[in-house]
Amino acid sequence: MMQSSNTPVLGQPGLAPPSPDAGPRQFLTFRLGGLEYAIDYRKVRELRPFKTLERFAADGEIVKGVALSRGVIMPIVDMRVAFGQHPAPENEIDVVILKLSSCIVGMVTDGVTDIVEMGSGQIAPLPDVGEEIDYLLGLGQAHGRKLIVLDIDKLMSLRQASLGPQTVAA
Repeated sequence: MMQSSNTPVLGQPGLAPPSPDAGPRQFLTFRLGGLEYAIDYRKVRELRPFKTLERFAADGEIVKGVALSRGVIMPIVDMRVAFGQHPAPENEIDVVILKLSSCIVGMVTDGVTDIVEMGSGQIAPLPDVGEEIDYLLGLGQAHGRKLIVLDIDKLMSLRQASLGPQTVAA
């Protein structure tokens, strides 16, 4: 019988990967700039075409705007722009709506690939990457693909903190 305890996070100095008994978890995979990333599927609330969201503020660069979905007001973060790429036309955008520990946010990527299961044995910890990029949890392997596994909570809080007042789209 598994005990529920605080599982250490991969990639943090001094912490070991979760035990092999932890079992596989589901990850949503997406493309961004020619690379493929994975985030914990439990953080995904829904997938929506950008054009179906009721928007009432738009014009930011990284924050593509503020939208309403199912009664929740949320920022829409364009990860392509945040990672130094050009934005795509609005009619080609899908939004991954995430329920983070502190808020609900929409995330624009180059496209959702699929949902995969990975156990701890399929996620290799990264060498010491430094505290400033602690959102990188490891390098995953699933179905012959290499996936960069992200802690989306840490990545989004990092982006908010480093952008300061520019995050507001008006």
